[in-house]
Amino acid sequence: MMNHPVSPNAPTASRAIGPTEFRAAMGQFASGLTVVASLDASGNPVGLACQSFSSLSLDPQLVLVCIGKGSTSWPRIARTGRFSVSILAADQQEVCAALGSRGPDKFQTIPWIATAHGTVRIDGALAAIDCRIHDIYEAGDHLVVIGKVLDLATRQDGDPLLFFRSAFAKGLAA
Repeated sequence: MMNHPVSPNAPTASRAIGPTEFRAAMGQFASGLTVVASLDASGNPVGLACQSFSSLSLDPQLVLVCIGKGSTSWPRIARTGRFSVSILAADQQEVCAALGSRGPDKFQTIPWIATAHGTVRIDGALAAIDCRIHDIYEAGDHLVVIGKVLDLATRQDGDPLLFFRSAFAKGLAA
């Protein structure tokens, strides 16, 4: 058995961590930005900006998104039983800002495409993944939504829109 020395900076007991300190630590992890969207019962686009997205499984093909419980858009999406995830390109900061806001006409200036699955893809996104809601789990102040992949589209050029230290960050370009 290997003995691992304890770092002098290693915590010895758990402590209370405030939300500001937690957010600052989590901000050290750069994440891509996405839009989760669908067509509501009236055929109108509904969506939200989301940075908590991940591939989950290859067999079956599943993705996950984490949605804040306070979202006013998510209940309208959830009722449809389907959603798309559009992975935003570096030049789509305005799209992210518009869909990250609250308001009834978030799609007014956003170029989007309706799919045969009843979802909404953001035009110009690096990729879009159409999903059927597979499972939803409650986790703290968020919902962990698992989507079964139905279809997808990708483009071969462009850099991702990233979020780092609570701000938009430049893509992969040096």
